[in-house]
Amino acid sequence: MRSEGPNRVIPLVSVVVATNRVSPFLDEALQSVVRQSYGHVEVIVVDDGSPQPEWVARAAGSVASAVLLRQPASGVAVARNRGAAQAKGDYLAFLDDDDRWHPRRLELQLESFQADPTAVLGYCGMQSIDESGQVIVTADQTAVLDEQGVARRNAGIILPNVLIRRDAFQEVGGFQPTFRLAEDLDLVLRLARRGRFVFTADALVDYRTHRTNTTQSYRELARSIDQVIRLHKWSAAERRNDALVAAHRVSLRANGRFAWWSALRAARLSLHEGRITDAIGHVTWAVRFSPLGLPDGLLRRRRRGR
Repeated sequence: MRSEGPNRVIPLVSVVVATNRVSPFLDEALQSVVRQSYGHVEVIVVDDGSPQPEWVARAAGSVASAVLLRQPASGVAVARNRGAAQAKGDYLAFLDDDDRWHPRRLELQLESFQADPTAVLGYCGMQSIDESGQVIVTADQTAVLDEQGVARRNAGIILPNVLIRRDAFQEVGGFQPTFRLAEDLDLVLRLARRGRFVFTADALVDYRTHRTNTTQSYRELARSIDQVIRLHKWSAAERRNDALVAAHRVSLRANGRFAWWSALRAARLSLHEGRITDAIGHVTWAVRFSPLGLPDGLLRRRRRGR
């Protein structure tokens, strides 16, 4: 951090961008950091074994003073941890190579931390966009009051829209490399045990949805989420925190509904393309993974319709 005047301290924000591919959106993602109204920022780009390192180097070189780190393909958790280890900032933000920020993202989120100096994590509104940048889902994030609220996973807290105190990130040990997916969920749940979260309602992050991002690997993602939740549910049970155990049960049911929603979407696409066997495979997987996910989702929709 730096000082401006006798009483004002300006915190440094470290932005870590991990990439393992030639993303057509990387330049736009990096420029959204350059255009931030809050200027005390450092950018660290981690090339995690991308097939064209010179392309990543060119993109990183477009950002003044950006640090570029290269490593053999080791996974996103390892790449982000390496970037965070290089960071000098008071806060950490993790930018995916296909997302983008609104110009006042850091400014407004830092203001939220001023309202609660003890908070370990801040998150903001986030909308989904398509490949062309058009909004397809508006922001629907909500404020959480406690660890149970975080564990229920209905507030919309994921890595793209969070800002983390670096000391808190270090205290919980960063990302766990054992999780190839849902490593951000594991981190958020561990941080929730450390302290409070603050919420900025403005939609300040654009989360890009396209056919090549990792959320399309829905089976592996659903399994990973299930593993992470069950691990934290077991930990809560060991601590005899019944309220937290109940919150994790809510989260497990939500993951079952997500698995079914994703499987049915994939099945519809397969049918549209004439791949009937694949469509049957998607539904069969969902039945095995979450036998009660479909009726739970239908019942939930019915209750909302009342």
